[in-house]
Amino acid sequence: MPTYDLYADHPGDPHWEVPASGAARFGWEYDDGRERLLALYQKGKDKQWDGARRIDWDIEVDPYDPLGTPDEAMSVYGTRYWDKFGDRERAELRRHYASWQFSQFLHGEQGAMICAARIVESVPDLDAKFYSATQVMDEARHAEIYGRFLHEKIGLLYPINDNLQALLGDTLRDSRWDMPYLGMQVLIEGLALAAFGMIRDTTNKPLPKQILAYVMQDEARHVAFGRMALRDYYRQLTDAELREREEFVIEGCYLMRDRLRGTEVLENFGIPKADAEALSEQSEFLALFRKLLFSRIVPCVKDIGLWGPRLQSAYADLGVFELGDSDLDLLMTQDEEIAEKLDAERFAAEERERVAEVAQAVEAGADDS
Repeated sequence: MPTYDLYADHPGDPHWEVPASGAARFGWEYDDGRERLLALYQKGKDKQWDGARRIDWDIEVDPYDPLGTPDEAMSVYGTRYWDKFGDRERAELRRHYASWQFSQFLHGEQGAMICAARIVESVPDLDAKFYSATQVMDEARHAEIYGRFLHEKIGLLYPINDNLQALLGDTLRDSRWDMPYLGMQVLIEGLALAAFGMIRDTTNKPLPKQILAYVMQDEARHVAFGRMALRDYYRQLTDAELREREEFVIEGCYLMRDRLRGTEVLENFGIPKADAEALSEQSEFLALFRKLLFSRIVPCVKDIGLWGPRLQSAYADLGVFELGDSDLDLLMTQDEEIAEKLDAERFAAEERERVAEVAQAVEAGADDS
């Protein structure tokens, strides 16, 4: 079924055109590069995988409870709107919330693919071009996977959120070559990683757990790439240039916070926009969710050298300043280990099934004789 037939709200024009700016940069040094980035490029090549094979698409998914979301996680839980909903409407609400979340993941992955392609084009160093080329393939795979999950398992999509679209537009329109790194690798992917991780660690549903674990294994490399490249470059910038980038980060973080309301879902259930926004702000679960979503962004921003007084003040206002001391390397290591452990458990279970099948066949043969 065409995607347009599955949207909960009409997404508008079939294409969003963002005018390109900035220069394409060629380099003629082919035998030099930073050892860390070249090692990451090699890892990016080694870790390529096929989403059609690595993920078990035969697992059935209940579209009305695809993530095992508890009632308490719903922003309308315990309100007069929730009391009016019957079981059918509550189940449909779960479906819409999951669709909304994974639709934003899907649109963000397409944005990441385009930003990675822009980095290949504009970054001056060949080692960074090499790694970015592997990331383009990673992001294409992620968009493929999220799109398949939404089409085949949920059967419903949502258009891109206005705030996510605004940040993508700002990132792509900027002519400075480092801005796709900062907007995508640090802000959008950092926030997405935290969202992926929260769902991965709380869902009891095997298919979304697989999808998120394997995507996060790739994303851990992408964030490491952004940190390496930007940390090296930002050491060379003037204080004024650093402040310009901090202003971009501040604006982007507020956009990302506001992206997480999900008010368009509630509006589709007859809840006025003002009430939907109020419910989102009052939800203790969503307040915690929003705070934890910055667990990957704040330490990364600090690590690359953007930590001026105005940025620190903004993070204090958002209630996430203390996250600057989080151990980002540990989080990334855990992301990789979780995916590898999931693979090992799946392969062990498959091997046990094969052994059992062989034993049954041998036993059946002995009985026949």
